[in-house]
Amino acid sequence: MSETTGAADLGALVGDWIDWAEAGRRLGVSVSRVRVLIRENQLPAAVPSPGAGQQVPALFVGDGELLKGLAGLTVMMTDHGFDHREIIEWLYTDADLPGRPVDALVENRGAEVKRRAQALH
Repeated sequence: MSETTGAADLGALVGDWIDWAEAGRRLGVSVSRVRVLIRENQLPAAVPSPGAGQQVPALFVGDGELLKGLAGLTVMMTDHGFDHREIIEWLYTDADLPGRPVDALVENRGAEVKRRAQALH
């Protein structure tokens, strides 16, 4: 990606963040499992603002499951050299779709998002 957003800007861009414990609660798994999901690039996480710990955008974790299409998209983008901050930034700002890519994922339009992401590399 070109220029990445600063930590404070990413926090404001996403708005609603949750910590790993809350992500685990929503998924019905342990914090250790959340850590594995992040490490295996299935769940992107970042530090939303200076001094904060690593967190996850709240939209990424629903009731018992990850946002549909997010894990595959994150793996694909990290395989192409994007880090989690860049992935989160792209999901919340890319203007090529009608609306943000994260909104398209929420609306079950993941194929559209994946096509756009593949064109980035």
